[in-house]
Formats: sequence, structure tokens, C-alpha cells
Amino acid sequence: MPTSSGQPRILALDVIRGFALCGILLANVQPISGGRTITAAGEPDGATWLGLFVEQRFMPIFALLFGIGFALLLRSAAGRVPRPRVLLLRRLLTLLVIGAAHFLLLWWGDILSTYAVVGLLVLLPSSWLPPRAVAVLGPVLILVSLITGDGRFSLTAGLFLTGSALVRLGIVDRLAAGEKPGRVLPAVTVTLALLAVPLLIWQTKLQAGDRAFSFALAAGGLVVATFYICLFLILLRTPLRPVLRAIFSPLGRMALTNYLSATILVLTIIRVLNLHTISTSDVVLIAAGILTTQSLWSTLWLRHHPQGPLEYLWRWATWTTRPPFRLLSRDAGTSTADPARSIDDHGRPAA
Repeated sequence: MPTSSGQPRILALDVIRGFALCGILLANVQPISGGRTITAAGEPDGATWLGLFVEQRFMPIFALLFGIGFALLLRSAAGRVPRPRVLLLRRLLTLLVIGAAHFLLLWWGDILSTYAVVGLLVLLPSSWLPPRAVAVLGPVLILVSLITGDGRFSLTAGLFLTGSALVRLGIVDRLAAGEKPGRVLPAVTVTLALLAVPLLIWQTKLQAGDRAFSFALAAGGLVVATFYICLFLILLRTPLRPVLRAIFSPLGRMALTNYLSATILVLTIIRVLNLHTISTSDVVLIAAGILTTQSLWSTLWLRHHPQGPLEYLWRWATWTTRPPFRLLSRDAGTSTADPARSIDDHGRPAA
């Protein structure tokens, strides 16, 4: 969808975020249900396809995109408000409130509050550091997380900083401009696939209680997550682009709304169907049903609104000025006097 200035959204970010949302839900159905999943017959512990290709494979994508979105919004807001970091502070504090409510009222596994805290403690202060320092600090924290087994704070912080560095070093701008990756991206993708094979095989030979299991799971997660990102960047340059856009972009543009509503829907399905145990196939069916519903609803909603309902409230709290709730007609145009009406979640002018 073009913006008020004629600039398009960064489609790749929307699509990859939507794809990651699908994986997050697949990984979360079981814990949201209260641990009701039973291992399907013939599937050894830790070696199911969910464990190999889903668990801890999509959180890194989400965290990286969060860092990218933060840096894009900060850069754009810097030219529109006198104190852009105060705006980002309000944004993170609002996310903390949303995450705390999700944690206290719905599900103990909420990640939004962690994102808000890490953003306040690491991401926001890093905005004063030189871009190259951020680009070094991010991978260092990721390495620390692999060594220490801290898959929450240090890993999230490292991915946040890495995403921020990608923006500040101009890499995301080249992606948005449609710059051709040449042979580098396919080569990296193939390398990641080859690297993932021994890591996944290693994971299948370990038990959850083994000391090396957490390292294998985390390392495999980072490699597979990066492979997914690179693969989608390639696919978005093929005839599959319109299909990927139709399926995943609406989910990604309403990621906050869909993430929180998925918790409610899973809890409702478990209670209505009175499921005391659920198999891996049940997890897939529940996730598929929810994601299909959310994709259709998001598509219909975005035909008339510039963002999802919770995204709308989050932006309102961020800018402290009420943004437009419905899409304006092309003839009416948009006002640029109000910064809340001119910036989207990528830090670009919003439709």
C-alpha cells in the first residue's frame, strides 16, 4: 500500500513478520494450553518436526524486526519532533503495560514485557552509540547468550541491537530500495542450510536434560531463523511475491493485534472443546484455523484502516496525538502537520 508521500511500505518486513507470527503461534499453542500436548506415537522427545523447525526458530526473527522497527521510527521521528527518544520511551512503556496485562490476565509466557524491558535497558541507550559500535555489540551479546544459555535477555538484546545496526548502517535502506543482492544472498542461504543440517542432527541426538541441548537448540534456532529470512528475501524476488504478500503481509502489519488475540483464541478453543490432551496434529490444526481466520480478518480490516486496532492505540500512546482510524480517500489527502498521522510502524509516512 503506498504511503501519503508515495513511498511504499517495506514489504519484506511485513511479509517476514507475518511468517514469523505463524511460527510463533505454532510454538505457543502447547504452552498456552497449559502443557496439554502429548508426544505423537513414534516421535522421540526433542526430535519432532516442531522441535527442529519451529521451537526457538521464530523468536529471533521477531526480535530482529523489533530492533529494525525501533531504529526506523527513531530516525524518522528525529526530523519531526524535538525529542524523538522521549517518543520512543513512551512507545516502550506502553508496550510494557500491554505485555504486563497479557502476562497477568492471559498467559505467563508473554514476550512483550521482555521486549519492553530490554528495549528500555539496552535498545534505547544504544541510540547514543556509534552505528559500528552497535553492530559489534549485537553479535557479542548473541554469542554471550549461546555460551551462558541465556535465551531471553542477552539473546533478545543482541538481536535488538543487530536489527538496529542494520538500519543505521544502511542495509535495510538498500533492501527497501529493491537493490539486487546478486549472488551473495543465495550463497549465504545455501551456506546456512548446510550449517543447519549438522546442528539439527546433533539436536536429535540430545535429550532435553543434557547440558549441550540448550546450546544446540539456540544455535540451531539462530541458523534456521536466519535461513528463513534469507529464503523469504529470495522468494520475494520471484513470481511468488504476490502470493506471499497476500498471505503474510496482512498478518505482519497487524502483528501486535494478532499475537494477543491468538492467546485468547487458543484458550477459548481449549475450553470450548474441553481438550485435556492435544497431539502435535491438534497443535497444527488449532494454529492453522486461527491463522487462517486472522489472515482473512486482517486483510478485510486493512482495506478500511491504516493499522490494526491495537496498533492504532499503541501509536496514539506513542505520539500522544490521535491518529486517523480509517483510511482517508485519495482525494482528501492527508495532513502532514500532525506527526502521528504521517509515520507508520516502520518509521515511514503512513497511508
